[in-house]
Amino acid sequence: MKEQVRELVDKEIESLNVFVDDAFVSTEEGKKLFNIVLDSEEVINLNKITEASRIINKIMDNHEEVLGDIDELDIYSKEKGEISDER
Repeated sequence: MKEQVRELVDKEIESLNVFVDDAFVSTEEGKKLFNIVLDSEEVINLNKITEASRIINKIMDNHEEVLGDIDELDIYSKEKGEISDER
């Protein structure tokens, strides 16, 4: 699953200096979530996550076969650094 998502999105988000670290399905409160975890060599600020999410959402909308019967797509970054590092 992770490799499939990487193949679809990594080239499209590399200009943001982020990449897919993991992709997996989880269940929370009875909903099936498709989780995409982004990482970078630097701290990923909120603007970068927002921009990457827009790109990834468009791609995943065009590849619904990857999502299957998922209720929600959740895109987030690995936590690293101090909040003061974000700029």
